[in-house]
Amino acid sequence: MMPMPDSPRFVHLRLHSAYSLLEGAIRVKDIAKLCKADDMPAVALTDAGNLFGALEFSEAMAEAGIQPIVGVTLPILLEEGDEPGRGPRREVSGMLALLAKDETGYENLMKLSSRAFLEPAAGDFPHVSLDRLAEFSDGLICLTGGPGGIVDRYLAGGQRPAAEELLLRLKSIFGDRLYVELQRHGLDVELRNEGALIDLAYTHELPLVATNEPYFAKEEEFEAHDAMICIAEGAYVVQANRRRLTPDHRFKSQAEMAALFRDLPEAIENTIEIARRCAYRPRTRKPILPKFSTEVGESDELRRQAEEGLTARLAVGEAVASEEEYRARLRFELDVIIKMDFPGYFLIVADFIKWAKAQGIPVGPGRGSGAGSVVAWALTITDLDPLRFGLLFERFLNPERVSMPDFDIDFCQDRRDEVIRYVQKRYGYDQVAQIITFGKLQARAVLRDVGRVLQLPYGQVDRLCKMVPNNPAAPVTLAEAIKGEPRLQEARDAEEAVAKLLEIGQRLEGLYRHASTHAAGVVIGDRPLDELVPLYRDPRSDMPVTQFNMKWV
Repeated sequence: MMPMPDSPRFVHLRLHSAYSLLEGAIRVKDIAKLCKADDMPAVALTDAGNLFGALEFSEAMAEAGIQPIVGVTLPILLEEGDEPGRGPRREVSGMLALLAKDETGYENLMKLSSRAFLEPAAGDFPHVSLDRLAEFSDGLICLTGGPGGIVDRYLAGGQRPAAEELLLRLKSIFGDRLYVELQRHGLDVELRNEGALIDLAYTHELPLVATNEPYFAKEEEFEAHDAMICIAEGAYVVQANRRRLTPDHRFKSQAEMAALFRDLPEAIENTIEIARRCAYRPRTRKPILPKFSTEVGESDELRRQAEEGLTARLAVGEAVASEEEYRARLRFELDVIIKMDFPGYFLIVADFIKWAKAQGIPVGPGRGSGAGSVVAWALTITDLDPLRFGLLFERFLNPERVSMPDFDIDFCQDRRDEVIRYVQKRYGYDQVAQIITFGKLQARAVLRDVGRVLQLPYGQVDRLCKMVPNNPAAPVTLAEAIKGEPRLQEARDAEEAVAKLLEIGQRLEGLYRHASTHAAGVVIGDRPLDELVPLYRDPRSDMPVTQFNMKWV
């Protein structure tokens, strides 16, 4: 944990980044800037149901000298027995904010977030039950969730006894790690609930904590954020009956929060106490390689398969050098591979490629630096003779530059899912997952989305979009398009509605729109993956997906 300044006054514990998809509008890289500008020593990330940005956030904050606190805003479904006199409801009963105070807490946070996505039936909303929460509660600090919290929702519905009963259940789970959360964004529900929340906290000797829930950085970003909420919900900005936040859902300063809660200084002070209690952050680590199952050990198995494979290659091909030259190159490569502890990697890749070829699934001949390996050629990972084409193994794997070997493998897109299923069955359903990817609001798309929620004529928006160059290989930003296209400048200057469209579009451009699955990226672990990385379910597939993208996983 990083040392606190002499007199910090407040720490944000409920921030939503852009990884709260189409809900949060604060980019991870900007969180540290906001903290530094206010001399805030720590900050917690509590995105909606997910840990998509946890590792990126942790690394970015630590690099900037800010203490990262990793958390999540978790949807809770109260089942029959949790809600007196009512059966199970198929809607989220409310939220809880959970913060990892130590390594055990972070591991449990990953398990809870993973189960929220994977355990509900396909197509159902992500959630966990109170029983599941109790099972993985160690090392976690719990905040009651503000106006969207499960306790607050009972109070808002006039069910104070049920709210009290539920609060006591949470106290039995978390003990002194439970805080009754107060928010003051000027919402009616906050004003109605606050007195009861304070009374319940004092009655049951529970600490209060004041939170703000920033979804955007500054007040001038409210209009753009409001448009983004409409994009998410398929609504129009002018609609009366729709979800709305307030200009106060911004990154408020310590001074603003201290003034806002000057009647409850303990609630402000407890944000600092919580930050001091959270002494752990996730860190990057060296890749964890799965083991290839063999009776003789990976190194011996690799030597055996490579020697036999080379014999088979030379028996049917036209050699360009003596057999001894091939054998010498093979021995040299094997020594390097084994010394760098990568024999399992080669065996695993060779295994699923051999399986695919045996099933008649088209596999590419190999490309990139991996084609320079005689071992890869002998194992049929590639089909190119490196000696014939003068390809260098050192470009692929070099002891002087330690990095993961990287084979570029092409499978027929019509049947590559069969290969992925084979890998899942071969190495364990709980140890294999695909990799998440995030779609962004790109220049043209964001103009169309914002134009719709502002109810601008479709034809007008379409003409403006076509003025933005469409180059997928090198996407052009809206700012660049406006700078380089006089017609966009003229339209902006001539009509206020177009100026607003372009302004809001630029504020939202680049934010994440949805989560998806990388076309063929797969992770194989040496243990159940939810011990290493949080998992997600792509609605189009029943296979787990990592919550971290390719860079961070």
